[in-house]
Amino acid sequence: MPSLDSPSPADTTGPDTVREGIERLRLFFAEGTTRQAVLARLALRQPAPEDETLAGRLVDDMRAGTRMDGSMAGEVVATIWRAHELLDMGCAGDHAGTVRVLGWVLGLQGKPGAFSEGCSAARHAHHACEHFISGFFSPAPSEQRFAPVMLPNGKVFRAEPAARFAVSCLALRAALRARVEHRPQVQQHLLSLVQLQDQWHDWNGYFAADAIVSGIHALAFASGEHREVLPKLAALVAAHQADDGSWQQADLFHTLEALLALRTTEAHAAVRRAVPALMARQRIDGSFGSTAQQERALIALRSLIWAGQEI
Repeated sequence: MPSLDSPSPADTTGPDTVREGIERLRLFFAEGTTRQAVLARLALRQPAPEDETLAGRLVDDMRAGTRMDGSMAGEVVATIWRAHELLDMGCAGDHAGTVRVLGWVLGLQGKPGAFSEGCSAARHAHHACEHFISGFFSPAPSEQRFAPVMLPNGKVFRAEPAARFAVSCLALRAALRARVEHRPQVQQHLLSLVQLQDQWHDWNGYFAADAIVSGIHALAFASGEHREVLPKLAALVAAHQADDGSWQQADLFHTLEALLALRTTEAHAAVRRAVPALMARQRIDGSFGSTAQQERALIALRSLIWAGQEI
């Protein structure tokens, strides 16, 4: 059996390699007391005896860390992510803590500074202005620079429009996960992404690849007829995958996280092809560097588990 210190140079896609990567991550999360550790053990179907109690304590800490208005000290990304964290821990959209946080997030819709605000010749030509799209969440006033911004998965957006677009998609994901898609502005945001996805075939075009991935990730949580576009979007991501399994124009973990949400046959094939790229980046301790260390390790674990399954 290959050494656990490094992936086999002869085979970086086979089941032994996947098992090695998973085993490193199992050890990495084994004694953890974080949200990611609880979710990792759940994904491995190896929950610790104290995980249920730990999960309850983590939820209590999350609720205690929010203001009465539902925000995390007014920080946009942190507050949106808090909604995701609560949902991850089983706090559904009608849970008191989730309702409070999500209420603050939903209040960002319709405020000045949203991606859809304003118009220019280029934006109008790509149907990316207020004449075509609406419902986006505003992370900051128009006159205030928002970028650069790092998402919880470690992806950094440095361009202003892309940063505002990506964070709005992160917020839309939370709204859709919390089952508030019936709200008119949430529906408008969702419909806007459905319209914009026709512009995403060119990863070197108006929309940057990582912004496209953010939009695709949000659409993965759509319901009903909107889900019909998911196989096409997964195939789009797969079409831009490099021979080593990575994406030259997009962050590996950001992209894998979106593919995991899509759950289509095309997405599964792309995740499998990404195994060599993951194994090339994994460290002996199971992690993938210091940036968003726990979150990226969780994304990698879920990817390797899915890659090892048949669908």
